[in-house]
Amino acid sequence: MPGSLSTALRVVGTSLFAVAVLGGILAAYVTGYQFIHTEKHYLSFGLYGAILGLHLFIQSLFAFLEHRRMRGEGQPLRPGRSVALCIAAFQEDPDYLTKCLRSVKRIAFPDLKVVMVVDGNGPDDTYMLDIFHDVMGSERCGSYVWRSNFHAWGEGETEAGLREGLARVQALVRSNTYSCILQKWGGKREVMYTAFRALGDSVDYIQVCDSDTVLDPACTAEMLRILEADPHVGGVGGDVQILNKYDSWLSFLSSVRYWMAFNVERACQSYFGCVQCISGPLGMYRNALLQQFLEDWYHQTFLGSKCSFGDDRHLTNRVLSLGYRTKYTARSKCLTETPTRYLRWLNQQTRWSKSYFREWLYNALWFHKHHLWMTYESVVTGFFPFFLIATVIQLFYRGRVWNILLFLLTVQLVGVIKATYACFLRGSAEMIFMSLYALLYMSSLLPAKIFAIATINKSGWGTSGRRTIVVNFVGLLPVSVWVAVLLGGLAYTAYSQDLFSETEVAFLVSGAILYACYWVALLTLYLAIVARRCGKRQEQCGLVFTEV
Repeated sequence: MPGSLSTALRVVGTSLFAVAVLGGILAAYVTGYQFIHTEKHYLSFGLYGAILGLHLFIQSLFAFLEHRRMRGEGQPLRPGRSVALCIAAFQEDPDYLTKCLRSVKRIAFPDLKVVMVVDGNGPDDTYMLDIFHDVMGSERCGSYVWRSNFHAWGEGETEAGLREGLARVQALVRSNTYSCILQKWGGKREVMYTAFRALGDSVDYIQVCDSDTVLDPACTAEMLRILEADPHVGGVGGDVQILNKYDSWLSFLSSVRYWMAFNVERACQSYFGCVQCISGPLGMYRNALLQQFLEDWYHQTFLGSKCSFGDDRHLTNRVLSLGYRTKYTARSKCLTETPTRYLRWLNQQTRWSKSYFREWLYNALWFHKHHLWMTYESVVTGFFPFFLIATVIQLFYRGRVWNILLFLLTVQLVGVIKATYACFLRGSAEMIFMSLYALLYMSSLLPAKIFAIATINKSGWGTSGRRTIVVNFVGLLPVSVWVAVLLGGLAYTAYSQDLFSETEVAFLVSGAILYACYWVALLTLYLAIVARRCGKRQEQCGLVFTEV
């Protein structure tokens, strides 16, 4: 069969499959078909719930199977493979940067080339260069403070000076084992581009890392094993955990959420070779592929505007667009910083949601090049927030008080089931607190996703540098509107509802007691196990490679 005809058939087939999946979920949601229910529908189980339950089961199953694959010993690495580690830095906290660089020096990989590019070349940025020299050793380091960057002239720059700067950057990176460049501010993508462009084709693989990340000594070798084992794999990501998990309640809940995201969701995607985001703190790519799409990746536009966030997700999408597979390995690990304050966390999640929805559209162009699981999961996860928002609004404005309480109970029940499975998979009772994250999702992430779509073309790093934390209250707007909508609906439903029957009163009392018992039990455990450790930076994590 001619290649063009085969491609056309795959495009049509995956498109029809996507429409069928969305249509089936929509039909189940709209019809509200129920398999079983009690009198007056106080309790019920329907087709839509069964579909979501089946999705979670299948996802968990394939994640488990992928972890079984990972446990096997990888093949020995072939000698002579060259790897460059690229670190993107922006107004980094000195303590985090020091920990990052010390962990880099401990990586167990011969002749690893390290390139750190700082987004900024002013007096307030030179402390990062000093830290780089102190940790990596001045005798083995090359450094350069560049007035410009590859796409913007610095103040007082001349054309001859720009050409000289370009040549110096490339020569510096290629001739030194460790190199650090301070350049004109341009955003994270500009920083990454400088490292990739300067390296050119001088190495076989490129590993990416953020300046707040502590790397496990074996991280490079473990990711390289995946790429060496299968020439059809173009990129691989590792297990990203939280460095400052006990700094606050928010960082702790983020830590359990991270574990679920990587070891269930991305592990499942990895089983089918279609991990949709290789995270910036820990990832590796075939350099030949990266250089092939480097210019297209950098010059990405959306709705007529240049993209300046979602760099890692688009990098992954570019690999997928060429038909190469992307994988995840839990054998490669790192720790990274996460926001400890609500506003900064909310801004981070909004930025990530922007890139998710934008990249969802780009990713859809390549469904036909990969396993049908990528199509199926993209449809389910992409549209789920909208179904959930519709459900919440309908229940709060057209339901009864019991329906609202039942919905809250169902949300926490699903959270407990997922958390219990995570406890089994990880072998840690700490994962039971994953069910508490459901409250953050319902109260904050849902409105943040809608706000992200409304402001999808607004650019910037999204979160401030860690040396100076900038407070941005804009993210509170959608959350405040969402809370007002829910409280208004609750008040309207309570006011409009007729007198409660004896049966309904019994359900309300029982449900309220059950819901209260859940929160009392979880919060008591949290206070007894976790809260006493929060705020103690020396107890960040028990992993050996944090001791740097």
